[in-house]
Amino acid sequence: MATMISLAELKKGQKAFIRSFTNDALSSKLIEMGCLPGEPIVLSRIAPFGCPLAINIAGYELSLRKDEAAAVLIELVA
Repeated sequence: MATMISLAELKKGQKAFIRSFTNDALSSKLIEMGCLPGEPIVLSRIAPFGCPLAINIAGYELSLRKDEAAAVLIELVA
């Protein structure tokens, strides 16, 4: 059984799959930017004070605020 955590809890270099969203309004924006459920992601960078986060997704790098990342539920790659 897989454990779901928020994207904000991911460590630099960790890989995961997007599973769902907790914020409906934000999920529409994220889906338009390629953050689709099932899409693999890698956390590539974290700013010095922890915000924003940069993730590699769908062949490009996307920056998200920590509160936006907290609305994305992910499943870690084993």
